[in-house]
Amino acid sequence: MWFIALWSLMIFILVSIGGYFMFRKFLKKMPKEDGKSILDWQDYYINETLHLWTDEQKKFLNELVDPVPELFRDIAKMKIAGKIGELAMEENASEMHEALIIRGYILATPKRDHKFLRKKLKEKDIDVKPYEPYFRQSS
Repeated sequence: MWFIALWSLMIFILVSIGGYFMFRKFLKKMPKEDGKSILDWQDYYINETLHLWTDEQKKFLNELVDPVPELFRDIAKMKIAGKIGELAMEENASEMHEALIIRGYILATPKRDHKFLRKKLKEKDIDVKPYEPYFRQSS
C-alpha cells in the first residue's frame, strides 16, 4: 500500500514539474500586442544577424554558455544569441564583437547566473569593469 502511495506521489510531482515547464513555453509562444511572440522575435533577431557571426565568436559564446547544464544549453544559447542579435540590430553593427556578446549575455541571463560569467571572464583575462552597469540593470 505504501509503495502505491509513494509511486503515485512521485508521478504527480514529475507530471507537475513537466507541466510547469510546458506552460512556460506555451506563454512564451503566445503572441503579444504586435502579433509576434517572444520566441518569434528571438528567431527573427537570430536569423537577421546570423551573417555577422564568425566561427571565433560562436566559439566564444559556446565557452560562455559552458556552465549551463547540457540539457538546457541549447535553449540558453538561443535566448542569449537572440538578445545579442537584438543589440546588434539596434546598434546597426557590421559584425559581432566580444563586447556585444558579453553585453547580450548579461542582459539575457538572470542575475543568479552572472557569477559564472564573471568567473569565465576572469579566466579569459577580460576586464569586467566596463560591463558593471549592465550587471546592475539586467533581469
